[in-house]
Amino acid sequence: MPTLQFGIKTAPQHTTYDAMLAVWREADATPVFEHAWLFDHFAPIHSDVNGPCLEGWTLLAAYAAQTERIRVGLMVTGNTYRHPAVLANMAATVDIISNGRLDLGLGAGWNEYEHRSMGIPLYAPGERIRRLGEACEMIRRLYAEPTVDFEGRYYELKEARCEPKPVQRPHPPFVIGGSGERLTLRVVAQYADVWNFVGGSAEEFARKAGILHEHCAAVGRDPAEIRHSVQIPVAYNDLPGTAEAVQRYVDTGATHLVLNLRPPYPDGIVARLASEVVPRVLG
Repeated sequence: MPTLQFGIKTAPQHTTYDAMLAVWREADATPVFEHAWLFDHFAPIHSDVNGPCLEGWTLLAAYAAQTERIRVGLMVTGNTYRHPAVLANMAATVDIISNGRLDLGLGAGWNEYEHRSMGIPLYAPGERIRRLGEACEMIRRLYAEPTVDFEGRYYELKEARCEPKPVQRPHPPFVIGGSGERLTLRVVAQYADVWNFVGGSAEEFARKAGILHEHCAAVGRDPAEIRHSVQIPVAYNDLPGTAEAVQRYVDTGATHLVLNLRPPYPDGIVARLASEVVPRVLG
């Protein structure tokens, strides 16, 4: 059985810089946790849109500088918000700040309010996913080549540079989020080191994983090269129930497990997860 990797996520909405930093520092000091995540939104989602929401990449750079061991990332970056070549340079900088601990989260983008409110085009779903595929190819090349010329359907580069390169070679792991069966999972099969399932039952996760494996066969990729990731909300008043929820996904093939913490964060919650949830899953 592949090794299970546990992480935490603190969506930077309806909370504060210091409250999240305390959780990240505790996770950094708790060896069982291997990764920590923020999200990439400009206003709260699935809640009161009027509340505070810190920007993900600048916050990630700050937390990368204040942790030492844990891997860091956004789950996941909306490709529509930044030109991929700009994102490549940002991500390379965070990888350097963290001394090679970045996991590069990538997704097609979806939030209608954010795009409309800031005047950012929200393309049709098929175009968004094809743009994501081009972005993955561009970023990979920017990390591998001194200069890049690229003429895609949507993006163009002329003698584009990304210096210095990331610490991780050939590039930080690509963590691609999404579950679209025809297009998104094909991009995952082509480019991802980690696939993050966007939500649903363990049975649905298993079904989508089967489709991903079919895409891997079509592009000549071993599906074992791609870790399967899920996000599980933590019920602070029912940690045994949280462990049972995690176990259901593990039983259907998930190995990259993100425990989603929502504010306010109880004191010592990371230590409780390490002692009350992780051991139950590891058996």
